[in-house]
Amino acid sequence: MDKVKPKKHLGQHFLTDLGIAEKIAKGMTGHLGVKKVLEIGPGMGVLTDFLLQEPWDLYLVDVDTESIAYLHKKYPELGEKIVEADFLNHDFGKVIEGNYAVVGNFPYNISSQIFFKVLQDRNKVPEVVCMLQKEVAQRIASPPGNKDYGILSVLLQAFYDIEYLFSVPPGVFNPPPKVNSGVIRLKRNDTEKLDCDEKMFFRVVKQAFSTRRKTLRNALKSMGMAEEVRELPLLDKRAEQLGVQDFIFLTNQIQATWNK
Repeated sequence: MDKVKPKKHLGQHFLTDLGIAEKIAKGMTGHLGVKKVLEIGPGMGVLTDFLLQEPWDLYLVDVDTESIAYLHKKYPELGEKIVEADFLNHDFGKVIEGNYAVVGNFPYNISSQIFFKVLQDRNKVPEVVCMLQKEVAQRIASPPGNKDYGILSVLLQAFYDIEYLFSVPPGVFNPPPKVNSGVIRLKRNDTEKLDCDEKMFFRVVKQAFSTRRKTLRNALKSMGMAEEVRELPLLDKRAEQLGVQDFIFLTNQIQATWNK
């Protein structure tokens, strides 16, 4: 079979190291009994080969027509489970019945968007194991009080327990990216619903980090907080110092004064 050429406009960097591919595949745990697994951006199937050795009901999605044709030849047994689509814009509820885990070497240029889609579908996605730009991986897994901690950290940690598994150097890809990579694992936690208005929570978190060097009192000024909220000691801190529960508390305080 002819090889698939990585395409720059799709942010493709094909993994060539079989040992790392195997480690990523072994990172899947079947959290909450999930058996169905969706691999995003399989390229030429280096990771796919190892996933097929595990007891998963595997689906593949790729936006690259050339990759899809290659994968159909390589894995004829998968048939319609090989989906040509943009993960960000596709309703996988119509393709995969029930819950499914997500795995893949995510294109770095859309990795954050992939996580926002996962957040939307969080009650169907109990586990994610993925490789992405090391800085982004560290940010997502970072605890409060760390300079890496940011919007995605808070939003994802509200619903997932997150582990940074290992780092990956550029030389194991074709073509090598200009950055190091990191592999993380997300496991859905017990939080079905936040103890606050979730849209408001997302808004407060994003606004808090929009000027992360300012205290929250200044960063959240545009949200029209009442005097009693502005006086909270919590607002002397910066966004990176607050955990998920702090943001839930703050959201409820702001919402309560809006509803008066």
